[in-house]
Amino acid sequence: MSEITEFEVAKRIMGSNFIGPDEMHCIKEMRLHIPDTIPTIPYSQELLEQKKLDYMLVLGISKFENDVPVTIRNMSKLFGKDPEIKEPCFYNQDWYDQEDFIDVPMKDEWFLIRKDVYEDSRAIQPVDLMKSYSFPSAIKCCYAFFTAWLGLGDKLWYHDFVWCIDTDHNGDRIYVGKYHDVDGVNKNGFSIHRHLALRPCYGCID
Repeated sequence: MSEITEFEVAKRIMGSNFIGPDEMHCIKEMRLHIPDTIPTIPYSQELLEQKKLDYMLVLGISKFENDVPVTIRNMSKLFGKDPEIKEPCFYNQDWYDQEDFIDVPMKDEWFLIRKDVYEDSRAIQPVDLMKSYSFPSAIKCCYAFFTAWLGLGDKLWYHDFVWCIDTDHNGDRIYVGKYHDVDGVNKNGFSIHRHLALRPCYGCID
């Protein structure tokens, strides 16, 4: 079994769940620096056939046309945090401005990412989920969200949060997504949060 798939074959298999160089060229809001030589797709045809309905195959790009790295910090500057000015955008928060994970750059590589959360994973602690699932990075989630919206018109995890492999400086797990609040309390925006783990500094009073 070959662990790579030719570009045209992968595009045919994935159908509308494919974000490649053509789709990237159409995303004028991001102006990505698409390399002349496209990376090899590191997945077998058999695997893509298994994933084609529930996953997106996305071409990761490491830099914008101005040579600035594609990071969460730089994407946040690009899209802003006010849905009344433009959408899609980030949710208006700044707690993560000093965290290392927002400066991790996207890589020039293909990756698969699931479009919807597993129903049986809802309301389960991430430490338990990690026994069965491999979480994606925050930058992959962020990058996939904005490229899918702008390149395909698909709104990933529109009402759901997804766990990420990243943690903050305290070791608290990062989770992202939930662009729209169905209760209408919060404004629209791609959210980035951290799941606070219990530590000795947490206690109660009466």
